[in-house]
Amino acid sequence: MILDYPHAFPPDTVERLLPSAASARDALATHDAGLEAMLERRSRDFAQLVSHPQDAALVERTADAIRIAYARLATRHGKLGTYFHAYHNEGHILEICDGRLTGLFAAQEANELSLRDWCTLLLFGAGHDLRQREAPMFASGIGANERASTEEMLRILDLTGFDREGEDADIYVALELMIAGSTFDARSLGGNQAYNAAELVQSGGALAAKLEGKLDKHRPDWRSDPALVCGHRLALIAADLDTANVADAFEAFAETGENLCREREMLSGRSLDAGESALPVLGFLTDGQDRFFFDLHRFNSPIGHTAFEAGKRVNAPLLKALTVGVRARIAVGGPPSTGRQVIDAYHATLADLLAGSNDSE
Repeated sequence: MILDYPHAFPPDTVERLLPSAASARDALATHDAGLEAMLERRSRDFAQLVSHPQDAALVERTADAIRIAYARLATRHGKLGTYFHAYHNEGHILEICDGRLTGLFAAQEANELSLRDWCTLLLFGAGHDLRQREAPMFASGIGANERASTEEMLRILDLTGFDREGEDADIYVALELMIAGSTFDARSLGGNQAYNAAELVQSGGALAAKLEGKLDKHRPDWRSDPALVCGHRLALIAADLDTANVADAFEAFAETGENLCREREMLSGRSLDAGESALPVLGFLTDGQDRFFFDLHRFNSPIGHTAFEAGKRVNAPLLKALTVGVRARIAVGGPPSTGRQVIDAYHATLADLLAGSNDSE
C-alpha cells in the first residue's frame, strides 16, 4: 500500500457471498437493467480506443469487476439488501459511471485520457463506496470506509483477471490513490459524536486536494514514478466525478441532497417522524447545502472544471432560491415539528422552482 494504514479489512459476509462475476450476474438477475445498459453505452464509447485484443480484454475485465462491485453494494445497502442507504447504494455507481462520465467525454481534454484511464475511472466509480459501516479509524488522512473499500476493490480486480504485480500494477496504484482521495474530512470526531459517512460529505472537502502533500510525505520521490504521477492525476478527476452532483440537472442535485439527508438521519438514529430530526434536517438542507456548494466544493482537475463548472454556475442561483424558499415556508408555520415536515417543504419549494423554470423556457 502506498499510504500507511495500521489496519487491514478482511472479506465480510457479502464479499464471501458474491465471489465472482457469475455470482454477481445471478444476484442481479432480478434487478433493473440500469447496470448492463450503462456498460453497453461505455463499450460503445470505448470502441474507438480499442485497437488490440488486449484492449478488448481490459474492457471485459473492467465490466466484470463493476458487476461484482455493483452486486455487493446493492446487497449491502441497496435494492438487494435489508439495510438500505438512501445515498450510498448502487444508484451512486450509475450516477458516476453513466451520466457524469458522459460529461467528461464531452470535455475538450477527454482526448488526453487513454483507454486504461477511462477503465480506471469506471472502476473507481464502482468501488469507492463499497464499505460504509466500518468502525471509525483515520490514518494518513484516510477514512476507514475508504480504506476498506480500496482493499475490497483490489481483491475484486484479482478475481476478474487483473495482474496486480504485472501489467496492471498501474491500475492498482491509481485506484488506491483515487479512493483515498475521495475521503471527506477524515478527522477523529471529538466527544461522543458518532461517525456518520453522510454527515462528512458536507463537513469538509475531499482529500484529493491534499493528496500531493500526502505523497510528498509518504513517497518523496513519487514524481519520478509514472504510475504514481498518473494515479495522482486520475485521483483529481475521480474526486470531481464524485462531487459533480453540484453540476447535475437541478432536480437531480436536489434529490442527492435529500438522499444524503435521509441517510444521515438514519445513521444518526433519528426518525424523520420525530421532533428530534426537525432542526438537523432543516440545517442540512439549507445551511449545510449552501456551505458545501459555495464554500467547500472546488473542482480539482482541468477536465473536471471544463465538464462541470458551467452546470454548477447554472445551479448556484437555484440553490440559493431553494434554501431561501425552504426557510420561508418553515417560518410561516413556526419551528418545524419533524424532519419529514422539513422535507415536505423542500419538495414543495423545489416543485415551485422547477415549474417557474419551465415557464420561463
